[in-house]
Amino acid sequence: MAEAHQAVAFQFTVTPEGIDLQLSHQALTEIYLSGVRSWKKRIIRLKNSVITGVYPASPSSWLFVVIAILATMYTRSDPSMGLIAKIQEHLPVSQSMSTQCQAVVSAVLFSTMLWLLLIFTMRLCLKQLLSYHRWMFEQHGKMSTTTKVWVALVRIFSGRKPLLYSYQGSLPNLPVPTVKDTVKRYLESVRPLTDDSQYERMTQLATEFESSLGNRLQWYLKLKALWASNYVSDWWEEYVYLRGRSPLMVNSNYYGMDFLYVTPTPIQAARAGNSIHAFFLYRRKLNREEIKPVSFATTQSPSASQCERIFNTARTPGEETDSVQHWQDSDYIVVYHRGRYFRLRVYQAGRLLSPREIEFQIQRILDDTSPPSKGEAKLGALTAGDRIPWAQARKKHFGSGVNKRSLDCIERAAFFVTLDDDEQGMLGDDPEASLDRYAKSLLHGKCYDRWFDKSFSVVYFKNGKTGINAEHSWADAPVVAHLWEYTLATDCFQLGYNAEGHCKGEVDSSLPRPQKLNWEIAPECEEQISQSLTVAQALADDLDFHVLSFKDFGKGRVKRCRVSPDAFVQMALQLAYYRNRRTFCLTYEASMTRLFREGRTETVRSCTSESSAFVRATHMHQQLYRLAMTGAGIDRHLFCLYVVSKYLGVESPFLKEVLSEPWRLSTSQTPVQQVELFDMVNHPEYISCGGGFGPVADDGYGVSYYVLGDSMINFHISCKHSCPDTDAHKFGAEIRKALHDLIQLLSPSHREPSKVGESRHEFKKDL
Repeated sequence: MAEAHQAVAFQFTVTPEGIDLQLSHQALTEIYLSGVRSWKKRIIRLKNSVITGVYPASPSSWLFVVIAILATMYTRSDPSMGLIAKIQEHLPVSQSMSTQCQAVVSAVLFSTMLWLLLIFTMRLCLKQLLSYHRWMFEQHGKMSTTTKVWVALVRIFSGRKPLLYSYQGSLPNLPVPTVKDTVKRYLESVRPLTDDSQYERMTQLATEFESSLGNRLQWYLKLKALWASNYVSDWWEEYVYLRGRSPLMVNSNYYGMDFLYVTPTPIQAARAGNSIHAFFLYRRKLNREEIKPVSFATTQSPSASQCERIFNTARTPGEETDSVQHWQDSDYIVVYHRGRYFRLRVYQAGRLLSPREIEFQIQRILDDTSPPSKGEAKLGALTAGDRIPWAQARKKHFGSGVNKRSLDCIERAAFFVTLDDDEQGMLGDDPEASLDRYAKSLLHGKCYDRWFDKSFSVVYFKNGKTGINAEHSWADAPVVAHLWEYTLATDCFQLGYNAEGHCKGEVDSSLPRPQKLNWEIAPECEEQISQSLTVAQALADDLDFHVLSFKDFGKGRVKRCRVSPDAFVQMALQLAYYRNRRTFCLTYEASMTRLFREGRTETVRSCTSESSAFVRATHMHQQLYRLAMTGAGIDRHLFCLYVVSKYLGVESPFLKEVLSEPWRLSTSQTPVQQVELFDMVNHPEYISCGGGFGPVADDGYGVSYYVLGDSMINFHISCKHSCPDTDAHKFGAEIRKALHDLIQLLSPSHREPSKVGESRHEFKKDL
């Protein structure tokens, strides 16, 4: 109960001699320093809001404009062409102000208006410049004169050091493609998947839609595009993610892995201490907007709006639709270990705990032998099962009292942490099988030892390995990957460990112990937990997963064949799928639309008529990817037209059929975004294995791939055991064979090199 007493700032008792008041100086100091920290954050946010609000100008430029106007006035010239005099005439001032003082005030007001007009003009010019996307369609390494001029102008209008959110007000809105273009591209995408009669039928449906209902629905979309920042994103978040009633686990959440070849320390608590500290360093940089915006073509930065909800965010279940809740910065995390939930404060007296102090607190949790409360151990299964039972249980059993307080604590935490008793990574005599187990553990764990509603959860295994599991509705994988890259690099290269494997620094042994959360779980709620666990366990058992680490060659050799690495991999996946299933299928590849305000993703339909001619197909694939990134994709436009038709209560046979087509091959690439944080030449062993997700269709595959340096490509392949036509390991073998066949096709005279593993450094494997 020591921590409870420390939380009380004062105590008083009534005695015959009067009131005995006792102050806790430690608690008062804590309150004071917390207040100071809070005000510092408010001041920083206010300062950044001003800087971002006047971008691409700077606050100091206002003073420059004022001085310039005043200087011209003293040279007896009027740059305002009479406007300063007009302002002076209508200036509501007291009679005591001199004429000269009135003139100065009028000049300052005119200067301010001129400054704001210049900001508006510069922002409008920058917005028009950022609407230029022809650079994406130019041949790699050959920049046109127009693009060179564009790059120069963007650099001039962008200023020197933009903050993370500086570009947001200048990004163009996502354009609405014409119905004619979208329908044309859709028909081209389904041609290789249909026979002549099916294609003729779809063409007829498309023509009828384009000439009638399509134009009506398009009018509403254009109206929304004029009013909203992005005509897709809010509907995409609500209808694709938040209204889904099936389990988040496997179906929606995704994961990221630790370093493939090394484990910085085998001490579980130490690994947690360093990386938790690194997460909060990232959050500090995020709050101060000090994170460098990711740029394309050396100038253009994507939308950073998704970064706002990385921390202190949770998905809240509802019976019809879920919601995403975001709170102000929390000074604690919630840790799960052996069926217990602990609240761990990471700030003490207004300062962030050092890695060594966090390790000390984590070790306290690991050493705690208290049993879980009745019904507490498998409580997390509610977040792993179907959404409606969880929403009903939350409303009935977690709406008040101790359960509500504990649930609020979890949902408002900065993020969620699991201390897992298992060991994971490349282990034993069969490293491939151990990687598969590692992937499944990160994706679903034991189905109750993760909190799948949190924006992200971090898992620390007994042998020091770690990983991340993220909820999908609030942001897409590149946002979480950026956070994960920073954390891994800071953990190893900035913070480091001492010779014994512990975090560096000293420990304040007076730190209050982590606080165990209390629960009062009713028998009826326990029954619902059991039912949700049954649903989740069946889903986890049905998941077939395989991690393929392909080291025979990488993007370096592919580029020497003058082919896009992404297009090369996609064509290999097409070939592998055809060999595996003896047919082609509708293929989904995620492409970002973050070149536009509040942009998220668009679909690249990788299976095309050109897929049979691989060299031509790679060019076609790049073209489709660029169209998707520049707002000329197919699926988001058709999706929004479908949503409008539902609002209007009208049926479209064409849209109904389009939206019901299954994605039997769902793919995604997550590129390395912060290459400067890793030294892949001198330390190639410090590379992440990437991450993955579950299959979208019950009879299909989910494939995530991660291109690392010039000599490695990691694939994360998922499918379901219940489908007799899918097998993750067989598909992995087909991918490996297809990669070799394609590289031989593109460079037939090039001798197949020996495996990279035979010529590169011997990496230290986990034992």
